[in-house]
Amino acid sequence: MYDVIIVGAGPAGLSAALMLGRCRRSVFVCDTGRPRNARSHALHGFLTRDGINPADFLSLARDELGRYTTVELRNVEVLDAECRGSRFDVTLATGERASSRKLLIATGVVDNLPPVEGLRELYGASVFHCPYCDGWEVRDQPTAIYGRGDRGLGLSLELTVWSRDLVLCTDGPAEIDDRGRARLSRNGIAVREEKIARLEGSDGRLAHVVFDTGERLPRRALFFTEGQFQRSDLSLRLGCEFNEQGTVRTGKYESTHLHGLYVAGDASRAVQWVIVAAAEGAEAAFAINTDLVKEDLL
Repeated sequence: MYDVIIVGAGPAGLSAALMLGRCRRSVFVCDTGRPRNARSHALHGFLTRDGINPADFLSLARDELGRYTTVELRNVEVLDAECRGSRFDVTLATGERASSRKLLIATGVVDNLPPVEGLRELYGASVFHCPYCDGWEVRDQPTAIYGRGDRGLGLSLELTVWSRDLVLCTDGPAEIDDRGRARLSRNGIAVREEKIARLEGSDGRLAHVVFDTGERLPRRALFFTEGQFQRSDLSLRLGCEFNEQGTVRTGKYESTHLHGLYVAGDASRAVQWVIVAAAEGAEAAFAINTDLVKEDLL
C-alpha cells in the first residue's frame, strides 16, 4: 500500500513525485515513456531550462528523484484503476496490481495530426501546434496555419504576434463566417481553401505547401490546430467530468469529483505549457499531502 500512485512521468507527474517524496510519502510512479513533445527538439518557456532538449529535461528530473528513497519509478503502463472505498487499486501491464491511498493521473494528451503527406516528417522541426512554445524560433517567417472554423480563425489571429506573413490553409471549406473572414482580411491573413496534396521540405525545414492544383506556396513554418485526445482513459473509467476542450474538469489544487483522485498537467488544463504542468503537479502534491496529514492525525 503506497501513499500515492502517480500515473505519468512528465513534468506534472515528476514534479508531484518530487514534492511528495520530500514529504516522506511513499510514491509509486508509472510511465510509458511516450511524452507529448517527443518530436520536439527543444523545450521553451521554462525558466533556467529554456531551449533544453525535452528528453534531457526528463532525464534530469528522474536523476533528481533518484536521491529520494521514498520514490519508486517504473516504466510500465497502468491499464486500469478502481476506487475501493478509501483506496485505489491499479492494474499494470505486467499483470501486477498496486494499491494507494491517493491517485494522481498525469498522463497528458496526444495531438491529432493533420492527415497531410509529409507533415509527420517535419513535425517538431518546422511544423508545430503551440506558438508559445515555438513561435519565437520562426518569428517574421512566412507561416502557414492548418485549421478551419473557430480553431483556425483563432490560431491565425494569435500568430500575428510572431509573424505578419500568414496564410490560413483550411484543406477544404474554411467554415468561417463573413465576420471572421473580415477579421482575417483586416489583419492581412489570406485564406486558401484548396485541398492540400502534401508538404515539401528537407532536413526538417518546411519549404512549400503543395495544393491539389499543383501550386506550391512557399512557407517556412506551419502551425496546426486539429484538437487532441487523452493519452489514457483512466480518468474516464473513474467517472471524471470533461470540459469542452476534452480535458478533465478539475477543482482547487487539481482535485476531481472523487475524493483522493487528482488530475494534473495537460490532461486537465487549457494552458498546456511544461512550466504550468510542473506547477500543477506541485499543487496537487500539496493537496495530497495535506489530506494525508489530516487523515493520519487524531
